Amino acid sequence: MADPSEAPVTRQVSGHAAPAPVPSGPASWQPLAAAVAELPVLDASGRPVPFGELFRERRAIVVFVRHFLCYICKEYVEDLAKIPKSFLQEANVTLIVIGQSSYHHIEPFCKLTGYSHEIYVDPEREIYKRLGMKRGEEIASSGQSPHVKSNILSGSIRSLWRAVTGPLFDFQGDPAQQGGTLILGPGNNIHFIHHDRNRLDHKPINSVLQLVGVQHVDFTSRPSVIHV
Repeated sequence: MADPSEAPVTRQVSGHAAPAPVPSGPASWQPLAAAVAELPVLDASGRPVPFGELFRERRAIVVFVRHFLCYICKEYVEDLAKIPKSFLQEANVTLIVIGQSSYHHIEPFCKLTGYSHEIYVDPEREIYKRLGMKRGEEIASSGQSPHVKSNILSGSIRSLWRAVTGPLFDFQGDPAQQGGTLILGPGNNIHFIHHDRNRLDHKPINSVLQLVGVQHVDFTSRPSVIHV
């Protein structure tokens, strides 16, 4: 019989009715399997860190992105980068991005996006799989994301250009892999899960910030030139 701790987490916890901060009652959280918490992620130097260590002491917003060449993920992370650290500190919340490339791509991606919060990679996608992250595009209307600045043509061209001009020519992750957003901790507690159905299905950032009692951020200011 299969170990139940190895089954992926598939229940989507709706955050629409939950007040901020997220309550910790039995109806509002589910446990993260210890086997998943023990799986490693890699930091920018390639050092392995147990996934559960990232949110052992405090709540964390954990955003799994598709891959670092995805222009939509890039633009979403550019907006995550605009969240002031003081806002997170006031709410005692950590912000974490996890990709699925080699760790060598972390530093260039941070320079590209201006992202300075925590970031790691799961190059074997083991945590993606165990958390039930989807592969492939589900045809569903996700509405207009407030975080996407480029259209599909210009965004795809920029992604391809970054691929061919980068020091390592690869896709910086599985192009078919979708991501998601979780609120975890302290300890192995899952308070919220959103599985992205397709590349445009990122959870609006302010709706996630509201769930953990972090101040809203104004993302309306747009640069006149979008750099590759």
